[in-house]
Amino acid sequence: MTVTSPPQDLVDPAVATTQWQRALDEAAAAGGGRVSVPAGVHRTGALRLRSGVELHLEAGALLQFVPDPALYPAVEARWEGAVGRVHSPCLYAHGERDVAITGLGTIDGGGQTWWDTFRHRREELAHPRPTLIGLHECERVTIRDVALRNSPAWTVHPSLCEDVTLTNLHIHNPAESPNTDGIDPESCRNVRISDCHIDVGDDCIALKAGTERTPDRVATENVTITGCTMVRGHGGVVIGSEMSGGVRNVVISNCVFQGADRGIRLKTRRDRGGTVENVRVSTIVMDDVLCPLTVNPFYFCGPDGKEPHVGDRTARPVDAGTPHLRSLHLSHLTATNVHASAGHVFGLPEAPLSDFSLHDVSITFAAAPRAAAPEMASGVEERTRSGIELGFVADGELSRVRVRGADGPAVQTTSCTDLDLDVRGSDDHHG
Repeated sequence: MTVTSPPQDLVDPAVATTQWQRALDEAAAAGGGRVSVPAGVHRTGALRLRSGVELHLEAGALLQFVPDPALYPAVEARWEGAVGRVHSPCLYAHGERDVAITGLGTIDGGGQTWWDTFRHRREELAHPRPTLIGLHECERVTIRDVALRNSPAWTVHPSLCEDVTLTNLHIHNPAESPNTDGIDPESCRNVRISDCHIDVGDDCIALKAGTERTPDRVATENVTITGCTMVRGHGGVVIGSEMSGGVRNVVISNCVFQGADRGIRLKTRRDRGGTVENVRVSTIVMDDVLCPLTVNPFYFCGPDGKEPHVGDRTARPVDAGTPHLRSLHLSHLTATNVHASAGHVFGLPEAPLSDFSLHDVSITFAAAPRAAAPEMASGVEERTRSGIELGFVADGELSRVRVRGADGPAVQTTSCTDLDLDVRGSDDHHG
């Protein structure tokens, strides 16, 4: 069944929202099909996607979400690791199967009003801001070809979903827009992200798995990320900091990062628990990044991040809240015009990062670097042209690693064991 969109001349977004929702519901009631959005501007509020229904935006179509909180009723969902009432995502699905968003049109979240309220009048928000696309407990999800822009918060947020395909998406949120991550799979299984261009105000892609406040500890696992370009953002591909359910079996390949703060980034902290393991990164080119690789278990952002034990560099008792990081391998990586640090890789003193390797890596510093802290952790100060810093790493290997333009040694180690280093700096001496 194919349903054409409601009349374009419906100027009242509330009426248009009702008409759009009726079209989606009728398609589902008929056994599934396509709801098409023709060329033109279509203003609406939050819509709920249905099983077996493809929302298809034709070339020239603009689905414009109107920033009126009344059009985004509260729903129960995860947000930043906590479960509670949030404003409905602009496009929302819960417990559906065979959900699709496709086409060459554009989805605009009308984010500016939401961002301004968040910055200056946060008390006016009864609930956290909407995400642009929020999919919860869904199976067989496909989003492809559409342009996504001006998201009120995270742009694409699949949570507790299985079999998710995200391909050829063009995501753009302004650099200064708050918490507008590109793609954030959370506690999802079998996720494929490919051929996307992401330019946002926060992390480009962030793999998450809930926090210590999330009732169910569910892993994110079996994820491939390939063929993507990522511009600006706080991180290119990030794991955490919400990782209490664990993240495992991740492959990141054939991507380009341009102007991001950090390239590959793992972040967590004590009390969060969870394990990150079996991560492979290969064939990556970065340019104009502060730091190409960071692993930070002392991450201080968030409600409890400033507690003294979070940044403590002495060993503490291992318990259920101790995060574990292992089996992280990066190869065939080139980073040019690096500013702060060639790498900032740390485990915890009580739970070292284990089974870690860098192979065939070339890092070159910028001629006029910007000073910055390579990671958000207590005691980590701004710097420029710092070599690779390794701390609390056990069983690590660096081979064919070149660091050019560092002020000081190419590699520095703190409390590491069983390291095999083949690292050269600009003077061709071992670091």
